[in-house]
Amino acid sequence: MAERPLDVLNRSLGVQVLVGLKGGKEFRGKLAGFDMHVNLVLEEAEEIQGGESVRRFGTLVIRGDSVVYISPAG
Repeated sequence: MAERPLDVLNRSLGVQVLVGLKGGKEFRGKLAGFDMHVNLVLEEAEEIQGGESVRRFGTLVIRGDSVVYISPAG
């Protein structure tokens, strides 16, 4: 049986993820929470450009309608 997207996100709680947004920005951080609209809470978040960290944040809330992808940060 296929997995549901929110089940995959639930297993990713506490794990570092890479989040791509509309407009091309990327953020990396530990997934601390999410809701059914895919609003995300990242801890120890940082903005990524060209694979390098350019700005650090503590806790960051990302609105779900701006999310293009969520990937394991490996």
